[in-house]
Amino acid sequence: MSKEMIETGTEQLMAEVQDGVAVLTMNRTERRNALTREMLDALTRVLAQIELDPEVRAIVLTGAGGAFCAGGDVKGMAAAGDGTVGALTIDQAIHRQRVSQRTTAGKIFEMPKPVIAAIGGPAAGAGFSLALACDLRVMADSTFMTSAFARVGFSGDYGGTYFLTNLVGTAKAREIYYLSERISAEEAQRLGLANWVVPKDRVMEKAMEIARRIADGPTVAFRYMKENLNRALNGEMGECLDLEVTHHVHTGQTEDHREAARAFVEKREPKFKGR
Repeated sequence: MSKEMIETGTEQLMAEVQDGVAVLTMNRTERRNALTREMLDALTRVLAQIELDPEVRAIVLTGAGGAFCAGGDVKGMAAAGDGTVGALTIDQAIHRQRVSQRTTAGKIFEMPKPVIAAIGGPAAGAGFSLALACDLRVMADSTFMTSAFARVGFSGDYGGTYFLTNLVGTAKAREIYYLSERISAEEAQRLGLANWVVPKDRVMEKAMEIARRIADGPTVAFRYMKENLNRALNGEMGECLDLEVTHHVHTGQTEDHREAARAFVEKREPKFKGR
């Protein structure tokens, strides 16, 4: 197994590439991987880098220690006493966070490569939002998710309202946001928030199994599948059908398709090259 470290500029985010899979690990174990400006800026840089790296074909997002991500650092906010603004004006703070959200949660959602969340511990607040931005989620059977925002007097950020509404529908999304109750792994799977629920010690193993399976697959087709699926969330039906045709015909011209067709005739597994 080949492994290459990615320089993130901070110990708060670790990143490496293993056989075509980029593994990004949020790393503030003393605060349950609560987000900071430093961590988010690093995540922005690394996501932009791996999006354009042809060697990266799938991505796993996880958290170090016993948590996935506790969301915003509420203790830090309380100590500063300045909410989310600090020394900035309200307009400056809004613009900065808009950019941050689009380059982190938004980038994960629109990234032309599948992203898997490996949720070994609690995912709360903005951490919940980041998990929902991913394509697929592997969750430990002992942990939980929660919007948490109502408990700290926030309306919510990092795209959670958009991602959750599209996953579970508006009525359930409102319940989850308004009441901020914990969602067990079993309930998360029932709702479609978790694709797989496994013992805690198997979360990364399962996530990497799925990621490597994707990394070995037809990369071009996956890119267009993801775009088709994203557009289907809010797109007009005719536009979605037309786009499917464009992407389907395009992928029919790839080496991967021709290899798959040959493999089908020869009754063997195809060997995809991502082109």
